[in-house]
Amino acid sequence: MSQILIVDDEPDIRALIRIHLERADLEIIEAESGRQAIERIQEHPIELMILDLMMDDGNGFEVLHYLRKTSSQLLVIALSARREVQDKVDTLGLGADDYITKPFSPMELVARVQAQLRRYSSHTPQQSELIRLNNLVLDVDNLVLDNGEVKHLLTEIECELLQLFMTNPDRTLTRKHIYQHIWKHDKIDNNNLNVFINRLRTLLENTADSPIHLHSVRGIGYRFSGDGR
Repeated sequence: MSQILIVDDEPDIRALIRIHLERADLEIIEAESGRQAIERIQEHPIELMILDLMMDDGNGFEVLHYLRKTSSQLLVIALSARREVQDKVDTLGLGADDYITKPFSPMELVARVQAQLRRYSSHTPQQSELIRLNNLVLDVDNLVLDNGEVKHLLTEIECELLQLFMTNPDRTLTRKHIYQHIWKHDKIDNNNLNVFINRLRTLLENTADSPIHLHSVRGIGYRFSGDGR
């Protein structure tokens, strides 16, 4: 049984989430602050955390900083009443795997939790797997993109996206195919996908003399081009 950590300083929110997740046969642990969340992570084998970003005693961003510092592979679904795109960029950039705005549908949250757990259980990394395209080298095991001059540490989703694109160069991939392949979820969240695509473009733009480009194909999806066209 998967252990899920609910982190929120509102007891009613924790109770609502707990009821629906327990109906899905998931084992629940709770924390009411960022500090307590870190204690729970250290004490229990947590697979996924549902994290409120704004709390009085140690906010969710501090928890994400902690996870990144410790190189934790724990899955994180961030909850926030803030809907601005930059908030999503900051949160997903710190390593969150999904982002849901309040108020939310409990059933939608359960579906996203289950999708993340499926994605994690289906992820079987191969030892020292390297993917090469032009001057780019993607180290799948260590979540590192090497352009020959600089090594960029990636989040797991960024790495999986690059792996998908680099193994399908010059092929147009639909948004639906990309989202289902990475997030293992039928309901597409275009905002989350857009944030990650923009982050990958920023990485490529900062790669010196790279002929690699990530193009938008209007109404369809994206194409990872190795020749700049």
